[in-house]
Amino acid sequence: MGDFLQFFVSGLSIGSVYAIVALGFVTIYSVTKVINLAQGEFVMLGGMLMFTFVSAGLPYWLSFFAALVIAAFFGKLMEGTVIRRAKGADPVSLIILTLGVAIFIRGIASMIWGKNPVRVEPFTSNQPYNIFGASITPQSIWVMLLMLFIVAALYFLIERTLLGKAFQACAVNPTAASLMGINPKQMSSFSFTLSAGLGALAGLAIAPIMFPSYDMGIMLGVKGFSAAILGGLGSAPGAVLGGLVIGLVEAFSAGYISSGLKDAIAFTFVLLILLIRPYGIMGERSVGKGGL
Repeated sequence: MGDFLQFFVSGLSIGSVYAIVALGFVTIYSVTKVINLAQGEFVMLGGMLMFTFVSAGLPYWLSFFAALVIAAFFGKLMEGTVIRRAKGADPVSLIILTLGVAIFIRGIASMIWGKNPVRVEPFTSNQPYNIFGASITPQSIWVMLLMLFIVAALYFLIERTLLGKAFQACAVNPTAASLMGINPKQMSSFSFTLSAGLGALAGLAIAPIMFPSYDMGIMLGVKGFSAAILGGLGSAPGAVLGGLVIGLVEAFSAGYISSGLKDAIAFTFVLLILLIRPYGIMGERSVGKGGL
């Protein structure tokens, strides 16, 4: 029972990070239909910027918010300088463009911080709690609480505010939204800013658990994208569900089968689900006019 609970909590913890990253993918895709393969690099930036500010002597809470704001600004900068100028390009070209941005950010990060992992202190005392034989660190609890807070905040933003209504309108029909006085360009910029902020939050949450490094965003980005696809690209609840499912599959695979095979098992599981439901667990089937 202790082992099962340990694997379950570990799965929820890492799955919460994947869910936050997946929400970043969904946020951008819903408005712009762009798959941002640089999303994982914003996760890395969150952790590395936090390390830099704390090392410079800034208070922990100030370092947290400074890293978040700067990473979000880089997301806005990416949309304004790269994506908007190539807005008329086909989807494949835009995907390749975001991949190029990811490689560029990773290269700059390796020049600034080097290639060795760094250490970031946990939010609070990291003395683990022993619950029914399972050792649970406070930082793991913080990660799960942060994911729940983000989900609640996004729900309130999208469903209960005028900005959220404008965001939804642009996601459904940008042309009709512009006729109603909504600026789709501003919503596109907002989606990239929000997505980069979400990625940075994931990086800030996982930094004390997973020592940040310049290349940490590669696998986290892949897992986050897999979670978004598994849940249904475009579905925020699906992104959360997909992230938690992948995290749990990884944790139980590592615990009961082999830690070296956990990634292979997780991706195999995703492929099997997509063979059954190609549009994801909570995605909607897309039917064209000529479809059957």
